[in-house]
Amino acid sequence: MGMQVGQKKGALNSDINITPLADVMLVLLIIVMLIAPMLQKGVDVMLPEAVNTTEKPENDEQTVLGVTADGRFYVDRLQVVEQDLLTEVQSALDRKFEKVVLIKADEDAQYSNVMSVLDRLQRAGIEDIGLITERKVGSGGASAGGGI
Repeated sequence: MGMQVGQKKGALNSDINITPLADVMLVLLIIVMLIAPMLQKGVDVMLPEAVNTTEKPENDEQTVLGVTADGRFYVDRLQVVEQDLLTEVQSALDRKFEKVVLIKADEDAQYSNVMSVLDRLQRAGIEDIGLITERKVGSGGASAGGGI
């Protein structure tokens, strides 16, 4: 409520009260902060464990290629058919600054599916390829990769 200086009693006050606006904006900020991590879940895959891993957080600037146990392929959380895999990876790399493809394969995925993907990427001229794994529990604790 604004202070009335030099006005008649009962006159309208034209000052803007920003307290309700600030309250609404803070509530929206809290909602966004709580929901944003849930949206980055991606495809559920059980990653293989490895001892020799480095921490590299996933972000939207990386191209992640997922291979599930039942043979489905995902490029940046979007399912693609095997025939369109290379074109989708190429278009994802063209949209991003970082030209690295990270392969996130399920622990129970067929070895032939993962090798086929690696072979196709190398024949297409994509040489910067990484594998996402979970860090072994006895070697430091944290995971080396997140959700697709």
